[in-house]
Amino acid sequence: MNATYALLALPFFAVVAVVAVVAGAVARRRAPGGAAARGSRRVAVATSVVAGIALLVMTIVFDNVIVGTGVVAYDASLISGLKIGVIPVEDLAYSIAAVVLLPSLWVLFDRSDRSAADRSAHDRSEPDRTGARPSPDPATPVPEETP
Repeated sequence: MNATYALLALPFFAVVAVVAVVAGAVARRRAPGGAAARGSRRVAVATSVVAGIALLVMTIVFDNVIVGTGVVAYDASLISGLKIGVIPVEDLAYSIAAVVLLPSLWVLFDRSDRSAADRSAHDRSEPDRTGARPSPDPATPVPEETP
């Protein structure tokens, strides 16, 4: 029992684990206290769990179809031997990693936690680095041309 397909997924799982740990630390740092915030986190976790289950079910169904019809085949000497239908459990490795990785990346790249007041104060304090001239005030009369 070589299980080479499972060993192939290990580096990918290591990266996913590191990203998930970092995302958890970032989420904890950003998290405000209070019941509303806890409720929002519960909704986010429940949504991720439901989406993850749907992804795994669809993967199991469609992978069973493509392996069962012979579109994809696995070398029996390179799998663990554990199967769900006709697919080896190793076939679910990348779907399981995606269920963890995508919400983690969402947390890491989310910039919506800044309040509107923070954004407007930040925008006012930043100088215009484009070199563009400011737009004219529409209330200002247009100067008359002189010949």
